[in-house]
Amino acid sequence: MSFKSERFLALAALEYAGKTEKKLKSLCREMLEEGMHGLCFSPYMEGQKPGDHISEEQIRRRMEIIKPYTKWIRSFSCTDGNEAIPRIARENGIKTLVGAWLGDDPETNEREIAGLIKLANAGYVDIAAVGNEVMYRGDLSEDQLLDFIYTVKDSITDVPVGYVDAYYEFSERPNITEACDIILANCYPFWEGCDQDYALLYMKDMYNRAVRAGGGKKVIISETGWPSQGTNLEGAYPSMENYLKYFMNTQKWSREEDIDIFYFSSFDESWKVGDEGDVGAYWGLWDKDEKLKF
Repeated sequence: MSFKSERFLALAALEYAGKTEKKLKSLCREMLEEGMHGLCFSPYMEGQKPGDHISEEQIRRRMEIIKPYTKWIRSFSCTDGNEAIPRIARENGIKTLVGAWLGDDPETNEREIAGLIKLANAGYVDIAAVGNEVMYRGDLSEDQLLDFIYTVKDSITDVPVGYVDAYYEFSERPNITEACDIILANCYPFWEGCDQDYALLYMKDMYNRAVRAGGGKKVIISETGWPSQGTNLEGAYPSMENYLKYFMNTQKWSREEDIDIFYFSSFDESWKVGDEGDVGAYWGLWDKDEKLKF
């Protein structure tokens, strides 16, 4: 651990020592009001899930809520109503990282790629993301993913194209890293069982591994966050206190070292419990009823 890292931990511990949850919430609110680089946009309301059609009305309502606090939003799909998110974001002066969701359904993949290309050529995309954690899930082969990346690159101009996955995938899959104009790395200390007290240092290491793999390409943290409640994963404990501290530490680092981060997530979404366990529903800055947690 470097002296600078040790000093950061000591200062953070001192700053938060003895603070009540009420005070921590107040500090988080102040930090949010100062603005953040980016938010992962959560469009699904209670009872909805991916595959359901989402309306422009619900997108607009949620966009209005987050508009004062973020410069960028990240969307995850270009079908089933999600294709309206970049356009509505632009109407609100928000920049866009737009993703095509790729999985094991060839027909859906083709629709997603066509949707991303259409949005980019219409001027609604600032960064194009071809797939999210496809290699991690094993939904496609590396060659299949590369074909999609190069198809998008050949079909749009003046928009950087990348692929989103866990930070370590970019060092393990150099052909994918080479294909990307920009590295979009998901960095989750929580999912690797890291104690919250050391989570920021762990995320910095994740980020630096992606930087080394990128060989000079810009690296963006496309997702990071901490759940506010649920079951622990080894030394990583979901709680309101840990959730608040992680948010503040992440935003401070983003500002101090000019790191582009898309925080996960804007709103709680109950459907995620199926894939992620009980913690899946509690990553939002706002709850499922669109009420700010702090």
